Amino acid sequence: MAAKLKKGDKVIVLAGKDKGKTGEIDRVMPADNKAIVNGINISIRHTKQTQQSQGGRLPQAMPIDLSNLALVDGNGKATRVGFRVEDDKKVRFAKTTGEAI
Repeated sequence: MAAKLKKGDKVIVLAGKDKGKTGEIDRVMPADNKAIVNGINISIRHTKQTQQSQGGRLPQAMPIDLSNLALVDGNGKATRVGFRVEDDKKVRFAKTTGEAI
């Protein structure tokens, strides 16, 4: 099955503590059905000091479920993703505006 959300997509959070916030996808984990979004779902991780890093309490983005994310269209609103064939290539498009992503 083709991925509706991919790395680099601008998304908005639909549910959870960060509802309404927007960010860019850094990493998608299709096996877990989760994604890591830059600046969203931040938690504090305690790390030990090493020779390379300082250590301490470091903020880190945690995975968020793909069902809680929606793609942002050209108008800045949440949209669903559809697929269609253009010039013998399968492309994603925003259902609200109809434009290709």
